Amino acid sequence: MLNTQNVVLSMTAGLPTQFPKDELPQIALSGRSNVGKSSLINTVLGRKNFARVSSAPGKTITINFYNIDKKIYLVDLPGYGYAKRTAEEQKKFSGLTDTYLRRNTPGLIVQLVDLKAGATADDRMMFDFMNSTGIPYIIAATKCDKLNKTERNAHLASLSEDPLLNPPHAVKKIDIIPFSSLNGEGKAELLSVISALAEK
Repeated sequence: MLNTQNVVLSMTAGLPTQFPKDELPQIALSGRSNVGKSSLINTVLGRKNFARVSSAPGKTITINFYNIDKKIYLVDLPGYGYAKRTAEEQKKFSGLTDTYLRRNTPGLIVQLVDLKAGATADDRMMFDFMNSTGIPYIIAATKCDKLNKTERNAHLASLSEDPLLNPPHAVKKIDIIPFSSLNGEGKAELLSVISALAEK
């Protein structure tokens, strides 16, 4: 059983040389800036302010490695799609994230998509990247509490029908987990996914 209270931020890496070198499995969290990654981490771990929300959204260009119960890393990738990044910052962001995904190859990526906003062009580029590399992934549809039932069903249907989430070679559709940091919906499902990889 995974003890989510036994968690430490073991590394904030701004360079690939700082990535952990042990053999613990890794689950990476990917998504655009302001999609709710910090809130998801805090909710899943049952901690109020463990992962702090940046005061300058999109400016953080580091990868945070959270060691859970000495069994698995929850890896917080920097948010993408932030329009105010300089060309130099964008190059650093792309290089760091790309190097992580290709060198460390996480066992799973939890791709966060704002359910109300829907998948952005940047999100769909990530879908395409994950499809092409074969890295397993699921979707956490965040902020689902901001929609009424009719809107929620329509947005979930639209997301699930995205052709990139149903690649021709895939055995099945990509799993989509509606998530809310406000009421905790989706927490149990994500914990189950994390625990399953940690116990492999």
